[in-house]
Amino acid sequence: MDFRFLGTTELVEAPSVAVVIDVMRAFTVAAWAFARGAEKIVLAESLDEALALKARHPDWVAIKDGPPAPGFDSVNSPGLLRSADLGGRTVVQKTTAGTVGALAVRESSLVLCAGFVVAEATARLLRACESGSVTFVVTGEGGQADEDLACAQYIARRATGAGTDAAGFLRRAAESRAAAELAEGVRQGVHPDDVALCLEVDRFPFAMVATSEGSLMVLRPRAVPPPAAEDPV
Repeated sequence: MDFRFLGTTELVEAPSVAVVIDVMRAFTVAAWAFARGAEKIVLAESLDEALALKARHPDWVAIKDGPPAPGFDSVNSPGLLRSADLGGRTVVQKTTAGTVGALAVRESSLVLCAGFVVAEATARLLRACESGSVTFVVTGEGGQADEDLACAQYIARRATGAGTDAAGFLRRAAESRAAAELAEGVRQGVHPDDVALCLEVDRFPFAMVATSEGSLMVLRPRAVPPPAAEDPV
């Protein structure tokens, strides 16, 4: 399996298989939304589109980066979302980096969205697909976010079936600029537990697959059962 690691702006064409990484915090939040019962997540292209979708579907839950804002139900924080009851609900998510990266590869045959919390399930799905080439889209900081690159490299190693210790990858993520900004309150709409929640490896047993449904890009969980005999770790 061949791997490439590109920033969103470095994409010149839609790869066949894309894994879009946003550890802090878009796809950690998405995983928590599914864990709290959400049926699907609509990835909005803009705040205006998110608000328009919410206006047409008042029962949908709209989430954005930054501080709370009129029309939005919550912010992009796993610590704040983990107690929400989202049973059967549709979530509309618009973030600065993660949703942008996913929409940039919407023409790909397979689009997975991931963070550390769904790393192993994502790797298993890649192994099951037996794709010859996988492009990891590193969404933060113009493709330079070390927490995203570390997660991408970790999933790539796991996708080969190689035994891999997560500790070094997690340390890089914990020492990243994004982690520091969240911990120091530089970013708004933050819960004190956000960084720790973003660094929980394999918290959830599902991968997250994004597909075009009409004019919308929709993210859904996909259960990935473990193989009959686990690979050695």
